Amino acid sequence: MKISKLAAKPQLIKIKLTNKELVEKYKEEIEFHTWDRQPLTTFMELANANGKDSKPGDIIHLVKDLILDEDGKPVIRDENTIPTDVLLVAVGAIVERLGKL
Repeated sequence: MKISKLAAKPQLIKIKLTNKELVEKYKEEIEFHTWDRQPLTTFMELANANGKDSKPGDIIHLVKDLILDEDGKPVIRDENTIPTDVLLVAVGAIVERLGKL
């Protein structure tokens, strides 16, 4: 297969957070959307986010563009953010899927 056949525009996909602790705390599964494929720059920034040259704001900058609503708009913006426990599980779910889709 030619690699050009795999090239396509990113599509929104739904991710459900089924973490037992989150479901117990929030009384239901939490869902959000992200793109099924990321630009190479985003992928590389995520891979290097825990490196010695990274700054605390680096991961937040990336997360803003990865946790989206059903319309593809960032959920974390302006003064809006999500609880830390949800944020950590959501980031983990995105990173886990990066190489699998």
